[in-house]
Amino acid sequence: MTSSTSLQHSPLNTLPEWHKFVNAVDSTVIDPSQPRILEAAGISFDFSTQRYSDNMLKSGADLLELRHFDKKKQQLFNGAVLNKTEGRPAWHTMLRQPRPTPEVAYEFNRVLEFIRRADSNRRWKNIVHIGIGGSDWGVRLAVAAFGYKGTWRNIRYVANIDGHAIEAGLAGLDPHDTLVVIATKSFTTSETMTNAQRALEWLQAAKVPDPYNNIIAITAKPEVAKAWGVPEYNIFKFWEWVGGRFSIWSAIGAAVGLTVGTEVLAGLQNGAHAMDQHFLHTPVENNVPVQMALIEIANRSVLGLPSRNLAVYDSRLANLIPYLQQLEMESLGKSVNTQGEPIDAPTGGIVWGMPGTDAQHTFFQWLHQGTDEAPVDFIVCQQDDHNLPEHHQHLLSHCLAQREGLLKGKSLEEAYAENIASGMSHEQAQSLAKHRTLPGNRASSLIVLPKLTPFTLGALLAMYEHKVFVQSVIWDINPFDQWGVELGKVLAKDIFTELKTGVLDSDKHDASTNYWIQQFAQLNT
Repeated sequence: MTSSTSLQHSPLNTLPEWHKFVNAVDSTVIDPSQPRILEAAGISFDFSTQRYSDNMLKSGADLLELRHFDKKKQQLFNGAVLNKTEGRPAWHTMLRQPRPTPEVAYEFNRVLEFIRRADSNRRWKNIVHIGIGGSDWGVRLAVAAFGYKGTWRNIRYVANIDGHAIEAGLAGLDPHDTLVVIATKSFTTSETMTNAQRALEWLQAAKVPDPYNNIIAITAKPEVAKAWGVPEYNIFKFWEWVGGRFSIWSAIGAAVGLTVGTEVLAGLQNGAHAMDQHFLHTPVENNVPVQMALIEIANRSVLGLPSRNLAVYDSRLANLIPYLQQLEMESLGKSVNTQGEPIDAPTGGIVWGMPGTDAQHTFFQWLHQGTDEAPVDFIVCQQDDHNLPEHHQHLLSHCLAQREGLLKGKSLEEAYAENIASGMSHEQAQSLAKHRTLPGNRASSLIVLPKLTPFTLGALLAMYEHKVFVQSVIWDINPFDQWGVELGKVLAKDIFTELKTGVLDSDKHDASTNYWIQQFAQLNT
C-alpha cells in the first residue's frame, strides 16, 4: 500500500485524484449565468468567466489534501525549510507580521530611522537605486503606483549592466546631494556591483568629501558590503530566507520610503498581512489564492494553454507586469519535482501583458481571434485618484467590454446581420462576415481593487505569491530556487575574461560563440 508521504511526491498521472480533476475540468464549461465573486482583503475577484463546477472544487480540494497542502501552508508561515535545494526557509511572510522577530523589527526600525533623519534634514534630493530583478522591480512598482504625481525627491533606477543605463541614471544629478542605494542580496551580483563601482567613481570624481556616506547597502551579506567600503551604519540587512522576488517586504523598500513615504511601506505590509490571514484561515472553496491556483492548473496543465495575459487597467500599475513575470516564471519554470524526477504535466506558463487600454491596440486582436488562447487577468480600480471622471468611466467600460467580448465573441450569423444592416450586398456581407467572426468562450478573471492604495497593492502582491505557492504544491515543485539562471552567470564570467584579455579558450564554446568572442575582442585591441 502506498504511504501518505510518498503520495505527496507521486507523479500526477499516477494519482486517481488528478484524473478526477482532469475529468471534472474537461466536462465543465464556462457558465457566466451566475456571478462567482470572492472577496479577500477588500479586493473582489470575479471568476464567473472561468470553468467552475462542484466536481472541480471537490477534486481540487482532494488533490490538495493528498499533497499535504495544509501542513505545507503552515510550514511556509512557520519558517520551515521548504527550499530544500538551498537548505533554507522561504519566510518572507515574517517580514509583514505585526510582531516580527526581534531581529526583523530591529532592522526595520533602523531603516525607518534613516528615512526620518534624511527627511528631517531635507537630505538627498536625488536617489539612484542600483539593483536588478527582485531588488529592482518591487521598488519601481511601488514608487510608480504612489509617486506618479511627483515627489520632492527624484529617483532613478539602474538595473541593466549596459553602460547606457548607469550613465543615464547619473546624468545631470548633483553628486553631493545624491544617495546611491546598492540593493543586492549577495553583494556580488555582477550587474549591480559593476554599476555600483561606476557610481562610486562618479562620487569620487566630484570630490564628495566622503563618498561612502552617500551610499547605503541593502544586502544579506553585510560583511561583504563593509569590506567593499560601505560604513556599517549605512548597511541594512535582510536574510538568506528572503527570496529575491519577495524582497520588497524587506529593507529593499528603503528607496520606496525615501521617495513616497514610510506610510506606503506600512500600508503594503498591512495589506499583505491581511491577505496572509485570508490564505491561512479561509476554507478552500472561498480561498482566493487557492481558487486562482486551481483555475490556472486547469488552464495550464489540463487544457494546455501556454500563457496567461495580464491586462492592467491602471497606468500606475504598469510595473506590476514584469514584477509578476519574475514572481511566476522564476518560481514555476521548473521541469523536475522536489525529488528531482521529471514532471508529467505542463508547469508554469508564460506571463505577459501591457496596461490597458494600450494593450487593445497592440495584442488584443490576437487574444480575440488568434489560433491560440490565453486566459486574461483583468485588473482595475473601481475608484480613481484624479478629477477626470469621464476618463475613468471610459477606462472601466473598455475593461468590461474587452472581457465581455472575449466571452461572447461574435457568430457568423451575427456578423452577417451587422453587415447587411450597414448596407452591404448579400455577397459582400457573407464574405466579410467570416473575417468579423470571433470564437468567444475565452476565459478571464476580473480583479477589482476598490482603490489603489498601499494596502490593496500589498494584498494583491501577496495573493499572487500564495497562488504560486499553491500551484507549486500541486505540481510538487520547489518555487523558491532558480537554478536555471545560474548557468548563464557562470558562462558570462568566462566569456568576459576572454573578451577582456583577448585569449580565447575555443574548446569551451561552440563555433558561433567562438566566432563572436573573436569579433567582439577585436574592439579592445
